[in-house]
Amino acid sequence: MAKDYLKEFEHHVLLALLRQGHEGYSVPIIAELEERTGRDVAPAAVYITLRRLEQKGFVESELRSAEPQEGGRERRYFAVTDKGREQVWEARRVYMNLWEGLEEGR
Repeated sequence: MAKDYLKEFEHHVLLALLRQGHEGYSVPIIAELEERTGRDVAPAAVYITLRRLEQKGFVESELRSAEPQEGGRERRYFAVTDKGREQVWEARRVYMNLWEGLEEGR
């Protein structure tokens, strides 16, 4: 089903979120993406992608109040669902199949 297909940036965001541990919010996800890809990442693109992933059932979120020492602003925390984990592993399998037999530099 086309709706369950992971787009490239969705895949990147899911992987960055998984690297955060059990859950994370947008700022560390953006930092992880920039560090791992070597590219600038627009925060709005991450917010939009996280919402789209939530609509697809690949992540779930919860709005939490921050501690006063953190500025007191609410943050939306995201966690990858079982469905999201399955999609990441399926995408990995597909990429590995596509790479199989290709030599570096070709």
